[in-house]
Amino acid sequence: MIWDEFLKYEIFGFGDYKLIVGNLILALILIALTWFFVYGLKRAVTRPRFITHRIDIKRRTSIYLILKYFIWTISTVIVLEVIGIDVGIFLVGSTALLIGLGLGLQNIFKDIVSGLFLLFEGTIQIGDVLEVDGVVGRVMEINLRNSQVMTRDDVMIIIPNSKFVSEKVVNWSTDDEKVRFAINLGVAYGSDIDLVFQCLENVMKEDTRIQSNPRPFARFVDFGESSLDFQMIFWSRETFRIENLKSDLRRKVYKELAKNNLNIPFPQRDIHIINDDRKKDTLR
Repeated sequence: MIWDEFLKYEIFGFGDYKLIVGNLILALILIALTWFFVYGLKRAVTRPRFITHRIDIKRRTSIYLILKYFIWTISTVIVLEVIGIDVGIFLVGSTALLIGLGLGLQNIFKDIVSGLFLLFEGTIQIGDVLEVDGVVGRVMEINLRNSQVMTRDDVMIIIPNSKFVSEKVVNWSTDDEKVRFAINLGVAYGSDIDLVFQCLENVMKEDTRIQSNPRPFARFVDFGESSLDFQMIFWSRETFRIENLKSDLRRKVYKELAKNNLNIPFPQRDIHIINDDRKKDTLR
């Protein structure tokens, strides 16, 4: 009897609306159940279980985020109904307000719609390495309105989702995450070309961060103004820290070329001074 009276106790009242303890407790239970369900769903979807091990981890994360937002939306509507708030009447009564907010918040709505497109299409996923406006970073989180990207300088930047949909974005992550890179260099004229090829290819083969398949190779690009121009072509999974790999390769190449008496030239100019005796005679 006391318990029934406690559950029917009115906490708050405004006009015809009344908030009672029983409805509030039920609403809190629904929220708690939703949270535990979403947590369990995350463990089930993002970890290899049954058929999910055949789906890429990035794609599974996108699926989880879609389900998470959908479940929380449904749960919120049910909770509002439980505590006595008619969602339908609330939306109809606030139509004018929503129109006004919509006009002022067009960019926010555009970002939210773009976030849904990203999650459903899967063109950009968590863990992908992107280049946006010349900045390279790894996608750490995709939310409805914006995404968090960690740059190579370990700086977290917040990018609106609409930027990924409406502007040019370079996605360096592929299905197998192997990306092709190139390093340009030149050697002095008169160098042994076959020896140059051997030095460059040996350096690439010895680095474990470079993929053996496809096979890395060097090529003779052009006869430069002051050098014979070569290019090192290789594939690597180190897309996020590729500049570190390139730096190591340049250092090793320099040592290898120096060891084999192969020089990297620098631009030189010959200046010829012409002594015109006829001009001197005219001045006299």
